[in-house]
Amino acid sequence: MNNEIIKELDNLGQSLWLDFISRDIIQNGELEKLIKSGLMGVTSNPSIFHNAIAKSNDYDNEIKELASKGSSVEDIYDELTVRDIQEAADILKPVYEKTAERDGYISLELNPLLAEDTEKTLSEGIRLHEKVNRENVMFKVPATDEGIVAIEELISRGICVNITLIFSPEQYRKTAEAYIRGLKRLADNKGDLTKVHSVASVFVSRIESMVDDLLEERGREDLMGQAAVANSEIIYSIYRGIENSPEFQELFRKGANLQRVLWASTGTKNSAYSDIKYVTELIAPDTVNTLPYDTLKKFIDHGVAKLALDTDDSKANEIFRDLEAAGVSMNDVFNVLLKKGLTAFEDAYRELLDSIKSKAE
Repeated sequence: MNNEIIKELDNLGQSLWLDFISRDIIQNGELEKLIKSGLMGVTSNPSIFHNAIAKSNDYDNEIKELASKGSSVEDIYDELTVRDIQEAADILKPVYEKTAERDGYISLELNPLLAEDTEKTLSEGIRLHEKVNRENVMFKVPATDEGIVAIEELISRGICVNITLIFSPEQYRKTAEAYIRGLKRLADNKGDLTKVHSVASVFVSRIESMVDDLLEERGREDLMGQAAVANSEIIYSIYRGIENSPEFQELFRKGANLQRVLWASTGTKNSAYSDIKYVTELIAPDTVNTLPYDTLKKFIDHGVAKLALDTDDSKANEIFRDLEAAGVSMNDVFNVLLKKGLTAFEDAYRELLDSIKSKAE
Protein backbone atom coordinates (compact mmCIF):
# COMPACT_ATOMS: atom_id res chain seq x y z
CA MET A 1 0.00 0.00 0.00
CA ASN A 2 1.43 3.35 -1.07
CA ASN A 3 0.65 5.82 1.70
CA GLU A 4 2.48 8.57 -0.19
CA ILE A 5 0.41 8.33 -3.37
CA ILE A 6 -1.93 11.22 -2.50
CA LYS A 7 1.03 13.49 -1.86
CA GLU A 8 2.58 12.39 -5.17
CA LEU A 9 -0.63 13.44 -6.88
CA ASP A 10 -0.44 16.83 -5.15
CA ASN A 11 3.09 17.26 -6.50
CA LEU A 12 1.60 16.90 -10.01
CA GLY A 13 -0.88 19.68 -9.26
CA GLN A 14 -4.00 17.65 -8.52
CA SER A 15 -5.73 17.69 -5.14
CA LEU A 16 -7.50 14.57 -3.93
CA TRP A 17 -10.74 15.08 -2.01
CA LEU A 18 -13.02 12.49 -0.43
CA ASP A 19 -16.58 12.23 -1.75
CA PHE A 20 -17.97 10.97 1.55
CA ILE A 21 -18.73 12.18 5.04
CA SER A 22 -20.24 10.61 8.13
CA ARG A 23 -20.16 11.28 11.83
CA ASP A 24 -18.30 8.01 12.28
CA ILE A 25 -15.19 8.99 10.27
CA ILE A 26 -15.22 12.41 11.92
CA GLN A 27 -15.28 11.02 15.45
CA ASN A 28 -13.15 7.87 15.06
CA GLY A 29 -10.15 9.75 13.69
CA GLU A 30 -10.33 8.28 10.17
CA LEU A 31 -10.73 11.68 8.53
CA GLU A 32 -7.69 13.03 10.36
CA LYS A 33 -5.72 9.95 9.36
CA LEU A 34 -6.58 10.47 5.70
CA ILE A 35 -5.60 14.14 5.94
CA LYS A 36 -2.21 13.14 7.33
CA SER A 37 -1.82 10.92 4.25
CA GLY A 38 -2.42 13.96 2.03
CA LEU A 39 -6.20 14.21 1.61
CA MET A 40 -7.01 17.82 0.73
CA GLY A 41 -10.78 18.17 1.08
CA VAL A 42 -14.21 16.57 1.35
CA THR A 43 -17.45 16.75 -0.62
CA SER A 44 -20.95 15.69 0.35
CA ASN A 45 -24.37 15.45 -1.27
CA PRO A 46 -27.90 14.38 -0.25
CA SER A 47 -27.20 10.75 -1.20
CA ILE A 48 -24.10 10.67 1.01
CA PHE A 49 -26.00 12.12 3.96
CA HIS A 50 -28.85 9.70 3.34
CA ASN A 51 -26.42 6.79 3.67
CA ALA A 52 -24.75 8.30 6.72
CA ILE A 53 -27.90 9.20 8.67
CA ALA A 54 -30.55 6.74 7.53
CA LYS A 55 -28.34 3.66 7.45
CA SER A 56 -26.63 4.03 10.82
CA ASN A 57 -27.50 4.66 14.47
CA ASP A 58 -24.91 7.41 14.87
CA TYR A 59 -27.49 10.19 14.72
CA ASP A 60 -30.45 8.56 16.46
CA ASN A 61 -30.04 10.14 19.90
CA GLU A 62 -29.64 13.63 18.45
CA ILE A 63 -32.67 13.13 16.22
CA LYS A 64 -34.84 12.13 19.20
CA GLU A 65 -33.50 15.01 21.30
CA LEU A 66 -34.22 17.59 18.60
CA ALA A 67 -37.65 16.10 17.95
CA SER A 68 -38.48 16.28 21.67
CA LYS A 69 -37.79 20.01 21.52
CA GLY A 70 -40.31 20.46 18.72
CA SER A 71 -37.90 20.67 15.78
CA SER A 72 -39.42 19.88 12.38
CA VAL A 73 -37.96 17.12 10.21
CA GLU A 74 -36.39 19.74 7.92
CA ASP A 75 -34.87 21.54 10.91
CA ILE A 76 -33.44 18.28 12.25
CA TYR A 77 -31.85 17.58 8.85
CA ASP A 78 -30.41 21.08 8.90
CA GLU A 79 -28.91 20.66 12.37
CA LEU A 80 -27.41 17.23 11.67
CA THR A 81 -25.77 18.18 8.39
CA VAL A 82 -24.53 21.57 9.55
CA ARG A 83 -22.92 20.01 12.62
CA ASP A 84 -21.06 17.42 10.52
CA ILE A 85 -19.95 20.09 8.05
CA GLN A 86 -18.71 22.36 10.83
CA GLU A 87 -16.75 19.60 12.56
CA ALA A 88 -15.20 18.39 9.30
CA ALA A 89 -14.34 21.98 8.34
CA ASP A 90 -12.53 22.42 11.65
CA ILE A 91 -10.54 19.22 11.08
CA LEU A 92 -9.66 20.43 7.57
CA LYS A 93 -8.72 23.95 8.69
CA PRO A 94 -4.96 23.19 8.93
CA VAL A 95 -5.03 22.10 5.26
CA TYR A 96 -6.85 25.32 4.37
CA GLU A 97 -4.15 27.35 6.10
CA LYS A 98 -1.19 25.29 4.85
CA THR A 99 -2.32 25.56 1.21
CA ALA A 100 -3.01 29.31 1.41
CA GLU A 101 -6.78 28.61 1.17
CA ARG A 102 -6.55 26.61 -2.07
CA ASP A 103 -7.71 23.38 -0.39
CA GLY A 104 -9.05 22.26 2.96
CA TYR A 105 -12.72 22.65 1.98
CA ILE A 106 -15.82 20.63 2.64
CA SER A 107 -18.89 21.12 0.46
CA LEU A 108 -22.52 21.25 1.56
CA GLU A 109 -25.30 20.84 -1.00
CA LEU A 110 -28.16 23.31 -0.88
CA ASN A 111 -31.69 21.89 -0.68
CA PRO A 112 -31.98 19.98 -3.99
CA LEU A 113 -35.70 20.76 -4.24
CA LEU A 114 -34.72 24.37 -4.96
CA ALA A 115 -32.42 23.61 -7.92
CA GLU A 116 -34.72 25.24 -10.49
CA ASP A 117 -35.64 28.29 -8.39
CA THR A 118 -33.04 31.06 -8.54
CA GLU A 119 -34.30 33.22 -5.69
CA LYS A 120 -34.82 30.35 -3.25
CA THR A 121 -31.43 28.87 -4.11
CA LEU A 122 -29.81 32.24 -3.46
CA SER A 123 -31.63 32.72 -0.15
CA GLU A 124 -30.71 29.20 0.96
CA GLY A 125 -27.05 29.75 0.05
CA ILE A 126 -26.88 32.97 2.04
CA ARG A 127 -28.69 31.39 5.01
CA LEU A 128 -26.43 28.35 5.19
CA HIS A 129 -23.30 30.44 4.66
CA GLU A 130 -24.23 32.45 7.74
CA LYS A 131 -25.32 29.43 9.78
CA VAL A 132 -22.32 27.22 9.04
CA ASN A 133 -19.99 30.17 9.67
CA ARG A 134 -16.81 28.50 8.43
CA GLU A 135 -14.63 30.10 5.77
CA ASN A 136 -13.47 26.74 4.39
CA VAL A 137 -16.93 25.54 3.31
CA MET A 138 -18.21 25.57 -0.27
CA PHE A 139 -21.92 25.52 -0.98
CA LYS A 140 -23.02 23.24 -3.80
CA VAL A 141 -25.36 24.59 -6.46
CA PRO A 142 -26.39 22.51 -9.51
CA ALA A 143 -25.51 23.93 -12.93
CA THR A 144 -29.10 24.41 -14.06
CA ASP A 145 -29.95 27.64 -15.88
CA GLU A 146 -31.59 28.91 -12.69
CA GLY A 147 -28.65 27.76 -10.59
CA ILE A 148 -26.10 29.56 -12.75
CA VAL A 149 -27.85 32.89 -12.09
CA ALA A 150 -27.73 32.17 -8.35
CA ILE A 151 -24.06 31.13 -8.59
CA GLU A 152 -23.07 34.49 -10.06
CA GLU A 153 -24.90 36.29 -7.25
CA LEU A 154 -23.34 34.11 -4.52
CA ILE A 155 -19.85 34.68 -5.91
CA SER A 156 -20.51 38.43 -6.10
CA ARG A 157 -21.26 38.28 -2.36
CA GLY A 158 -17.97 36.55 -1.59
CA ILE A 159 -19.48 33.10 -0.94
CA CYS A 160 -17.46 30.06 -2.03
CA VAL A 161 -19.39 27.78 -4.40
CA ASN A 162 -19.00 24.22 -5.64
CA ILE A 163 -20.93 24.13 -8.93
CA THR A 164 -22.24 20.60 -9.32
CA LEU A 165 -23.96 18.27 -11.81
CA ILE A 166 -21.91 19.54 -14.75
CA PHE A 167 -21.98 17.10 -17.64
CA SER A 168 -21.43 19.03 -20.86
CA PRO A 169 -18.72 21.40 -22.09
CA GLU A 170 -21.45 24.00 -22.63
CA GLN A 171 -22.56 23.72 -19.00
CA TYR A 172 -18.97 24.05 -17.88
CA ARG A 173 -18.40 27.17 -19.98
CA LYS A 174 -21.55 28.79 -18.54
CA THR A 175 -20.43 28.09 -14.98
CA ALA A 176 -16.95 29.49 -15.61
CA GLU A 177 -18.47 32.62 -17.13
CA ALA A 178 -20.82 33.00 -14.15
CA TYR A 179 -17.81 32.79 -11.82
CA ILE A 180 -16.01 35.53 -13.75
CA ARG A 181 -19.10 37.77 -13.80
CA GLY A 182 -19.51 37.28 -10.06
CA LEU A 183 -15.88 38.18 -9.44
CA LYS A 184 -16.19 41.31 -11.57
CA ARG A 185 -19.16 42.47 -9.53
CA LEU A 186 -17.33 41.71 -6.30
CA ALA A 187 -14.33 43.71 -7.51
CA ASP A 188 -16.58 46.63 -8.52
CA ASN A 189 -17.96 46.64 -4.97
CA LYS A 190 -14.42 46.70 -3.54
CA GLY A 191 -14.77 43.13 -2.25
CA ASP A 192 -11.83 40.86 -1.41
CA LEU A 193 -11.29 38.57 -4.40
CA THR A 194 -8.60 36.59 -2.60
CA LYS A 195 -11.17 35.00 -0.24
CA VAL A 196 -13.40 33.55 -2.96
CA HIS A 197 -12.72 30.01 -4.13
CA SER A 198 -14.81 27.80 -6.36
CA VAL A 199 -14.72 24.45 -8.12
CA ALA A 200 -16.68 23.28 -11.16
CA SER A 201 -17.70 19.66 -10.55
CA VAL A 202 -17.78 17.65 -13.77
CA PHE A 203 -19.54 14.28 -13.43
CA VAL A 204 -17.69 11.47 -15.16
CA SER A 205 -18.73 7.82 -14.73
CA ARG A 206 -22.44 8.42 -15.28
CA ILE A 207 -21.61 9.58 -18.82
CA GLU A 208 -19.71 6.37 -19.52
CA SER A 209 -22.52 4.16 -18.25
CA MET A 210 -25.19 5.77 -20.40
CA VAL A 211 -23.06 6.02 -23.54
CA ASP A 212 -21.87 2.42 -23.21
CA ASP A 213 -25.48 1.22 -23.00
CA LEU A 214 -26.32 3.15 -26.17
CA LEU A 215 -23.26 1.81 -27.98
CA GLU A 216 -24.08 -1.77 -27.00
CA GLU A 217 -27.57 -1.32 -28.44
CA ARG A 218 -26.00 -0.15 -31.69
CA GLY A 219 -23.38 -2.89 -31.85
CA ARG A 220 -20.50 -0.42 -31.48
CA GLU A 221 -18.63 -1.99 -28.57
CA ASP A 222 -15.40 -0.72 -30.16
CA LEU A 223 -16.22 2.81 -28.93
CA MET A 224 -17.12 1.82 -25.38
CA GLY A 225 -15.17 3.15 -22.42
CA GLN A 226 -13.98 6.35 -24.12
CA ALA A 227 -16.73 8.97 -23.85
CA ALA A 228 -16.29 10.09 -20.25
CA VAL A 229 -12.57 10.80 -20.36
CA ALA A 230 -12.91 12.41 -23.81
CA ASN A 231 -15.56 14.74 -22.42
CA SER A 232 -13.33 15.57 -19.47
CA GLU A 233 -10.42 16.33 -21.81
CA ILE A 234 -12.55 18.73 -23.85
CA ILE A 235 -13.65 20.49 -20.69
CA TYR A 236 -10.07 20.64 -19.41
CA SER A 237 -8.98 22.31 -22.65
CA ILE A 238 -11.77 24.90 -22.33
CA TYR A 239 -10.77 25.46 -18.71
CA ARG A 240 -7.19 26.23 -19.63
CA GLY A 241 -8.35 28.61 -22.33
CA ILE A 242 -10.56 30.52 -19.89
CA GLU A 243 -7.74 30.63 -17.35
CA ASN A 244 -5.47 32.31 -19.89
CA SER A 245 -8.10 34.70 -21.23
CA PRO A 246 -7.50 38.45 -20.82
CA GLU A 247 -10.80 38.67 -18.89
CA PHE A 248 -9.70 36.27 -16.16
CA GLN A 249 -6.10 37.43 -16.13
CA GLU A 250 -7.26 40.96 -15.29
CA LEU A 251 -9.14 39.58 -12.29
CA PHE A 252 -6.19 37.36 -11.41
CA ARG A 253 -3.98 40.42 -11.12
CA LYS A 254 -6.49 41.78 -8.61
CA GLY A 255 -6.15 38.65 -6.47
CA ALA A 256 -8.80 36.35 -7.98
CA ASN A 257 -8.35 32.61 -7.59
CA LEU A 258 -8.62 30.05 -10.35
CA GLN A 259 -11.92 28.17 -10.37
CA ARG A 260 -10.55 24.66 -10.60
CA VAL A 261 -12.24 21.83 -12.44
CA LEU A 262 -13.22 19.01 -10.11
CA TRP A 263 -13.79 15.48 -11.38
CA ALA A 264 -16.83 13.98 -9.63
CA SER A 265 -18.68 10.67 -9.88
CA THR A 266 -15.33 8.95 -10.30
CA GLY A 267 -16.11 5.49 -8.96
CA THR A 268 -15.91 2.84 -11.69
CA LYS A 269 -19.33 1.32 -12.37
CA ASN A 270 -18.30 -1.20 -15.06
CA SER A 271 -16.23 -4.10 -13.69
CA ALA A 272 -14.64 -4.54 -17.12
CA TYR A 273 -12.70 -1.32 -16.54
CA SER A 274 -9.95 -0.51 -14.07
CA ASP A 275 -11.34 0.14 -10.60
CA ILE A 276 -9.41 3.41 -10.58
CA LYS A 277 -9.97 4.33 -14.25
CA TYR A 278 -11.41 7.77 -13.44
CA VAL A 279 -8.48 8.61 -11.20
CA THR A 280 -5.48 7.58 -13.28
CA GLU A 281 -6.93 8.81 -16.59
CA LEU A 282 -7.89 12.23 -15.22
CA ILE A 283 -4.67 13.37 -13.56
CA ALA A 284 -3.92 16.94 -14.65
CA PRO A 285 -2.45 20.11 -13.11
CA ASP A 286 -4.75 22.52 -11.27
CA THR A 287 -7.60 20.06 -10.89
CA VAL A 288 -9.36 18.25 -8.06
CA ASN A 289 -10.59 14.66 -8.03
CA THR A 290 -13.16 13.77 -5.38
CA LEU A 291 -13.29 10.02 -4.81
CA PRO A 292 -15.81 7.72 -3.16
CA TYR A 293 -14.37 6.10 -0.03
CA ASP A 294 -13.84 2.69 -1.68
CA THR A 295 -12.18 4.21 -4.76
CA LEU A 296 -9.86 6.26 -2.56
CA LYS A 297 -8.74 3.12 -0.71
CA LYS A 298 -8.16 1.32 -4.03
CA PHE A 299 -6.10 4.20 -5.39
CA ILE A 300 -3.99 4.27 -2.22
CA ASP A 301 -3.52 0.51 -2.58
CA HIS A 302 -2.47 0.27 -6.23
CA GLY A 303 -2.64 3.67 -7.88
CA VAL A 304 0.14 5.36 -9.85
CA ALA A 305 0.56 9.12 -10.01
CA LYS A 306 1.30 10.11 -13.60
CA LEU A 307 0.01 13.03 -15.68
CA ALA A 308 -2.73 11.90 -18.08
CA LEU A 309 -4.59 14.93 -19.48
CA ASP A 310 -3.30 17.91 -21.41
CA THR A 311 -4.84 20.74 -23.42
CA ASP A 312 -4.73 18.91 -26.75
CA ASP A 313 -8.34 17.81 -27.16
CA SER A 314 -8.07 16.77 -30.84
CA LYS A 315 -8.34 13.04 -30.06
CA ALA A 316 -11.25 13.68 -27.69
CA ASN A 317 -13.13 15.61 -30.36
CA GLU A 318 -12.48 12.78 -32.82
CA ILE A 319 -14.05 10.35 -30.33
CA PHE A 320 -17.09 12.62 -30.08
CA ARG A 321 -17.42 12.68 -33.88
CA ASP A 322 -17.24 8.87 -33.92
CA LEU A 323 -19.94 8.66 -31.26
CA GLU A 324 -22.22 10.98 -33.21
CA ALA A 325 -21.61 8.96 -36.36
CA ALA A 326 -22.59 5.85 -34.40
CA GLY A 327 -25.91 7.46 -33.56
CA VAL A 328 -25.10 8.65 -30.03
CA SER A 329 -26.12 12.27 -29.45
CA MET A 330 -23.91 13.56 -26.66
CA ASN A 331 -26.19 16.57 -26.15
CA ASP A 332 -29.09 14.21 -25.52
CA VAL A 333 -26.92 12.24 -23.10
CA PHE A 334 -25.97 15.38 -21.20
CA ASN A 335 -29.57 16.59 -20.94
CA VAL A 336 -30.86 13.25 -19.71
CA LEU A 337 -28.09 12.89 -17.14
CA LEU A 338 -28.70 16.36 -15.72
CA LYS A 339 -32.38 15.57 -15.22
CA LYS A 340 -31.56 12.18 -13.71
CA GLY A 341 -28.97 13.75 -11.41
CA LEU A 342 -31.41 16.33 -10.13
CA THR A 343 -34.05 13.65 -9.57
CA ALA A 344 -31.60 11.36 -7.75
CA PHE A 345 -30.63 14.09 -5.27
CA GLU A 346 -34.27 15.09 -4.78
CA ASP A 347 -35.23 11.47 -4.11
CA ALA A 348 -32.33 10.97 -1.67
CA TYR A 349 -33.32 14.14 0.18
CA ARG A 350 -36.96 13.08 0.47
CA GLU A 351 -36.00 9.57 1.57
CA LEU A 352 -33.68 11.02 4.19
CA LEU A 353 -36.43 13.24 5.57
CA ASP A 354 -38.70 10.19 5.77
CA SER A 355 -36.02 8.29 7.64
CA ILE A 356 -35.48 11.14 10.11
CA LYS A 357 -39.22 11.32 10.67
CA SER A 358 -39.31 7.59 11.39
CA LYS A 359 -36.36 7.79 13.79
CA ALA A 360 -37.91 10.79 15.56
CA GLU A 361 -41.17 8.98 16.33
